[in-house]
Amino acid sequence: MFVYLSSIIAATAQWLIRAYPPAGGAMNAALAEAQARQAVTVAAWLRYPTATEAALVAMAGPGGSARLEWMLGGDLHELDEEDFAWRTWVDEVVASWAAALLTSPALADAAVAALAACEHTAASPVDFRRLTAPDDYDRKATPLLRHPDLLAPVADLHHAQLLERLHSDHVGAG
Repeated sequence: MFVYLSSIIAATAQWLIRAYPPAGGAMNAALAEAQARQAVTVAAWLRYPTATEAALVAMAGPGGSARLEWMLGGDLHELDEEDFAWRTWVDEVVASWAAALLTSPALADAAVAALAACEHTAASPVDFRRLTAPDDYDRKATPLLRHPDLLAPVADLHHAQLLERLHSDHVGAG
C-alpha cells in the first residue's frame, strides 16, 4: 500500500521544498525535507486512506503542480523535460493539506490522531514528531516552509476539505 503513494509523496514533498526552500546548509536541507515528507505523508494518507483509493490515484495520476506553480508565479513551460516529469506526480490537494499541517500545530496533531485507525498505519507505528513537535533546529531549518502567511495561498486552497475529512469517519474506514 505504501508503494502506491510513494511517487505522490516524494513529488509533493519535493515541490514544497522547492517552493519554500530551507535555510542554507546540508543539515537544514535534511531537516526541511523530513518535515515536508512527514506533512505530505500525513496529508496523503488522510486523502487516500485505503489501499484501493491509493491504487486508484496511482493508476489515474494525481493531476500535477500546474495550478500551484501558476499561483506562485511559476511557469511550467520554462522547465526542462526532467523537471517537468516529476511535477506531474504532485497532488494539489495533498500539497494544500500538508501546507496547512505545517503551519498549524493543532491541525497537525488532529491529522496524526485521525490516522490511528487508517490502513496505512496498521502495518507498523509511525512517528511524525518533526511535524507535530518540531524542535528549535527544525524551526530554524524551515523559516519559509512553516510561515503561515507565505503558505496561506496553498494551505487555503483545500482547507475546508481537510477540516471536513478530519471531522468525518471516512479516515478510519476501510
